[in-house]
Amino acid sequence: MINVAMLSKWHVHAEGYAREVNASGKAKVCAVWDEDAGRGSEWAGRLEVPFCPDLDTLLSSGDVDAVVCCTPTTAHHDVLIKAAKAGKHIFTEKALCPTVAECEDVKAAVEASGKTFTISYPMRGTPTVQFAKKMIEEGAFGKISVVRIRNGHNGVSGHWLPDYWFEKKDAAGGAMMDLGCHPMYTLPYLCGKPKRINGIFTAPFGSKVDEAAVSTIEFEDGIIGIGETSFITYATKEMIEIYGSEGTLISINGDVQFKSSKTDAFGADWFRPQLPKSKPSTINRYLDAIIAGEKAPEGLGIDDAIALTELLEGSYIADESNKYVVK
Repeated sequence: MINVAMLSKWHVHAEGYAREVNASGKAKVCAVWDEDAGRGSEWAGRLEVPFCPDLDTLLSSGDVDAVVCCTPTTAHHDVLIKAAKAGKHIFTEKALCPTVAECEDVKAAVEASGKTFTISYPMRGTPTVQFAKKMIEEGAFGKISVVRIRNGHNGVSGHWLPDYWFEKKDAAGGAMMDLGCHPMYTLPYLCGKPKRINGIFTAPFGSKVDEAAVSTIEFEDGIIGIGETSFITYATKEMIEIYGSEGTLISINGDVQFKSSKTDAFGADWFRPQLPKSKPSTINRYLDAIIAGEKAPEGLGIDDAIALTELLEGSYIADESNKYVVK
């Protein structure tokens, strides 16, 4: 049984991760630390585990095998380096860090530790993305020109996101740094390495961070990637579109329609393909990787984490400077 310490309840997914750990049959939550002692002790009480007010003390414990990090994004750098140096397996909420330079510091510590690292990229394990990646690898799209991924919700306009979500000193950004991570970590998974990045962010409801954001990226093979996200859109459907010279895929909330001239089995008209099963949750893949002695699950490793921050950092710089960021 893997003993897992929960590091902070700041992120809205922390509760869900703790439930998954305890329900996995492979691990259990054994302790809680939080930068907010009141919040952390209340949570530890509900989980019926000890609350440790000192992070160094918790990480020095031989009873802790692994951690799940849900601290403010801007705290990831220091917290994760401490966890790695203490020899703990690491699962972290996205984004890894606000800057690539900070990510590289974390990478050095993780690689020196030899322990498992996993970042939470659930969209990469969905049936739609797995099918799309397989079709790309098989050449069913021909030469791809555009990949567009969109998601959003009304967390700002519907007034249900917590106020602390808009503190840049903690969150490092707004819609793009949070919900926008999903299209932005999926784009390089499908499109490869970026060449130049642009970003346009707005806040029409007056938040201190971006409320609506679009990033356009040119990838090395000439693909234009478009990542769109928002905290102010009502009933937004998650959409993935892939346009190529020989094939097109359109997915709306996981309902995939596909057409390709490259594979006879697909026929000549639009159809709904049989999709692969969704991969297990990122928490379960993390625990499985620890048990198997693997450095990271496929697509969820430290370099994958850095690839997301590369796009996020470039997009924010581009928006602020009104210039493309050239890689």
